[in-house]
Amino acid sequence: MAGLRRAGAGGPAVAIVDDLGAVLVIALFYTAELSWASLAVAALLLVALIVANRAGVRHGALYAVLGAGLWLAFLKSGVHATIAGVLLAMTIPARGRIAGDEFLRRGRALLDAFAADRRPGTLEPTENQRDAVSSLEVACRDVEAPLIRLERVLHPWVAFAVMPIFALANAGVRLDGDAISAMGNPVTLGIVLGLVLGKQVGVTLFSWVFVRAGAAALPTGATWRQLYGVACLCGIGFTMSLFIANLAFTDPGTLDHARIGILTASLVAGLWGLMVLARAGGRAPDRPG
Repeated sequence: MAGLRRAGAGGPAVAIVDDLGAVLVIALFYTAELSWASLAVAALLLVALIVANRAGVRHGALYAVLGAGLWLAFLKSGVHATIAGVLLAMTIPARGRIAGDEFLRRGRALLDAFAADRRPGTLEPTENQRDAVSSLEVACRDVEAPLIRLERVLHPWVAFAVMPIFALANAGVRLDGDAISAMGNPVTLGIVLGLVLGKQVGVTLFSWVFVRAGAAALPTGATWRQLYGVACLCGIGFTMSLFIANLAFTDPGTLDHARIGILTASLVAGLWGLMVLARAGGRAPDRPG
């Protein structure tokens, strides 16, 4: 289980990079006719977002309004609107305004000020205590990056609403005899091989090349077997895989074959990756040969 815990530390980063690659595929190969006027509007909104970031603006409402406009401009431009989400995320401040040490200093001073004005048995805070609480709220906002705060707020909605609705709307496949026979279809086989074999070979090979070249390093305490296990898990294709399948295939039968391939590959990749990581255990980090 130690291997599972350590390998999980880099899981979110791998998933994000993987999804960004899928978004680039959508932008490059599934773009309709371009509307240059809409792209110009999108460019202006993107510049406004970058200026807001550089100016230190940290109010989420401004980024939400400009981001909605950016999404609409991309939607009208012919470029797939998923690009707008990536660009918007790149402009939202990802660092806190104050460091952790400064937050501790301020927090302790404000809590001491709150305690100094304490009145036992009284529920209503004093004016000094209200000022201390208000200042502590400001410090809490300053230490947390707006991007992290937005992720925390949106996560329940994405996990318990957006993802289930997307799954119900896009992954409907009848698991009957036809589904089993579809495993011999070239589309199904291609997707299974691409996700199960392609992902593990690609992620492992490129990681090894970058580590050998000195451009990257294995996470502390991680082994090459654990990295290979994470690469196997990358074959779990769901959200973006189904999204691209819906864009690529218009024939309902072919789309069903693609969905069966995605679901089958996800099951195989998940089980294989789990087995690899479970067996990786706590071995000392291997060195690239």
